[in-house]
Amino acid sequence: MVIFTTPLKINKLELKNRLVMPPMALANLSDGYVNEKLLNYYDEKSKDSAFGLVIIEHSYISREGRAKPTQLSVATDDVVEGLKKLSDIIHSNGSKTVMQINHAGSFIRGEGENPPCVAPSEVPHPIGGLIPREMTKEEIEKLPGLFRAAARRVKAAGFDGVEIHSAHSYLLNQFFSPLTNKRTDEYGGTLENRIRLHLEVIKEVRDEVGEDFPIMLRLGACDFVEGGITVEDSIFAAKAFEEAGIDAIDITGSMKGYTAPDGIAEEGYFSIMSRPIKEAVSIPVMLTGGILTAAGAERMLEIGNADLIGVGRMVMKDSHWAKKALDELSR
Repeated sequence: MVIFTTPLKINKLELKNRLVMPPMALANLSDGYVNEKLLNYYDEKSKDSAFGLVIIEHSYISREGRAKPTQLSVATDDVVEGLKKLSDIIHSNGSKTVMQINHAGSFIRGEGENPPCVAPSEVPHPIGGLIPREMTKEEIEKLPGLFRAAARRVKAAGFDGVEIHSAHSYLLNQFFSPLTNKRTDEYGGTLENRIRLHLEVIKEVRDEVGEDFPIMLRLGACDFVEGGITVEDSIFAAKAFEEAGIDAIDITGSMKGYTAPDGIAEEGYFSIMSRPIKEAVSIPVMLTGGILTAAGAERMLEIGNADLIGVGRMVMKDSHWAKKALDELSR
């Protein structure tokens, strides 16, 4: 039996197969609004009707949380019309689609030499190096509402679900990681405190979209640095997120971004995180990272490393990779 081509449910959303186009930031917009270039890109990538799920690149929930000037926006109501065109195209091509929402925190680029930014603590960003202003408690308390409003727009635009971004060293990831969170209040210190904001965001989003609308969470599950997030931390967090209402966990890198951990080069290199997390939760777990072949993707499912497989770089190179992979597995 080929697992890759079997259906899977996320909440009440049924996916026709286990193949996912993961969020990949194109950064080709000038004002945050959907344009023809973006529509054509997603049309090209999804027109083979090969993906069970297409996840749209990270989109900023507020102007202050914008990673780049060229990033997609979900921060205002006037973007919904364009986003509806995007979801319609993917649906017409035979795939379900989820939109990823995000706040960049101190990982912002292209806003000038030293743009103003905020983060849990006044710590240089591990990748970008910017030194942020520490967020006030009042600013933190506003964040769940911003995520809630963004999720409302995602649903209004006809998407099948929403994904909360807590990976690749962006703001929620910065709260989770001890490397960037040095707070001494209820949002810092213990593991429970470092995921407090996540749980508040999840609650607001769930209250907004209802029980049947899928909510995924992309989790940067290990920092691979002494003093950073450990896989054990993420097992604890994933269990808490499931209990709070998350319907699927999307496992990827943390403060080192989406690159492979040192010394690991094989396909599915983040499986060292996804497998133990999958064993600890009952919701679907998605794995991305270094998948090059259909056989490699199928093997990840066969040995229990994940329930869903995201393939990014190969699809970026070849828009027909997904169809070729499904055809290969169906022989």
